[in-house]
Amino acid sequence: MAEELRSRYRHFVVDEYQDVSPLQHRLLDAWLGGRNDLCVVGDPNQTIYSFTGATPNHLLTFPRRFPGATLVRLVRDYRSTPQVVQLANRVLGRRSTLRLVGQREAGPEPTFAEYDDEPAEAASVAAACRARLDAGTPASEIAVLFRVNAQSEVYERALADAGVPYVLRGGERFFDRTEIREAMLLLRGAVRSAESGEKLADLVRDVLSALSWSAGSPPAGGSARERWESLAALVGVAEELAAVQPDAGLGDFLAELEQRAAAQHAPTVQGVTLASLHAAKGLEWDAVFLVGLVEGTLPIQHAVTEEQIDEERRLLYVGVTRARESLALSWALSRAPGGRRSRRRTRFLHGIAPDPAASRVAPGRRRGTVELPDGADAELFGRLRAWRSARAEAQKVPAYVVFTDATLAELAVRQPTDVPELVAVPGIGQSKLDRYGEDVLAIVRGEPAPSGAGG
Repeated sequence: MAEELRSRYRHFVVDEYQDVSPLQHRLLDAWLGGRNDLCVVGDPNQTIYSFTGATPNHLLTFPRRFPGATLVRLVRDYRSTPQVVQLANRVLGRRSTLRLVGQREAGPEPTFAEYDDEPAEAASVAAACRARLDAGTPASEIAVLFRVNAQSEVYERALADAGVPYVLRGGERFFDRTEIREAMLLLRGAVRSAESGEKLADLVRDVLSALSWSAGSPPAGGSARERWESLAALVGVAEELAAVQPDAGLGDFLAELEQRAAAQHAPTVQGVTLASLHAAKGLEWDAVFLVGLVEGTLPIQHAVTEEQIDEERRLLYVGVTRARESLALSWALSRAPGGRRSRRRTRFLHGIAPDPAASRVAPGRRRGTVELPDGADAELFGRLRAWRSARAEAQKVPAYVVFTDATLAELAVRQPTDVPELVAVPGIGQSKLDRYGEDVLAIVRGEPAPSGAGG
């Protein structure tokens, strides 16, 4: 039987050889027998699937195993600009002897930005995506890449608020995931029996324990780890809500989740790609945003050995090399607005990114005077922001939950006078129209808001 199979397949070509698992390698050896009719292609710097057993050793030791093999080093990079290629080389540093050489014409330098919190980071990225779309870049040529799938939720919401269509690659939208739907079902059932006075995050952890979730290190394995991280993200939302609304209960938490889910019904046919770094491997875009680049996320908190840390570095390298022309890297110092700014940018950018103080987004872009687009009424924008602050305080929610700065800026440009004009503004769907529509139209007309909040 072995000889019969070997007679059918005489020559073998294996792409992405560094990703071959032990089982696949044994199968390849069985097919080969004692022959050496084999060609492999790979990049040890893109070994990012060690959790499946992949190792670069098969590739690195190939010349020793087949002494007569011809070795061809592919160092010319025809995908990315020299600026992107240079950054990729710097990310690996001395950990790689291979240095790519960019072959394209020069392009813009990669940018670095630091934000106070994740929603501010997401809103800025969404606004940049909106600007690129308005300038003519196809949505399919833009990508937002992150380390874990659980990070997608804040970007799904920010893109939806900015009127930017998006597609999720390598996974379902956050609130469509099986574990999230199961968790919300259990949370609804637990609302009546929840004891008053108990901390919201503790209540959520107790409910999630019924799904075999527990705090601490996530399990090994891709799907199990993603499930754990998605449920952990719900605990993070609970902690975020409790920080701005200390007396919040499970009912308030469910309302917050349902509001977030309702804001994520964006078109999914043609849009900006949202993907994890693992799911992005092998793909490329004109413009790439690498987000959430903080310690504990990249490298992930459970990466502790030197080998694990090196693989996390290679993940960033893979992300950088997905960009053809434009590359933006960013991180946030806290999870939620008003939270303690205790996070640190990833160690992989030390000596590469500018000093944190120099890379911080200008205060006006975070929460002071916003840089408005041409044609915007600055006075109207100020009144809208004052009204938003009052509504947010009354609802005990962060201001961006009412409207993002990008949406308020668009209102200041378009100055809608009726409902059809209002719903045409990116970031205003039916739920926002029902809740805030009358107030916004009144403020645009120069009248007090019917709700009595700001204006």
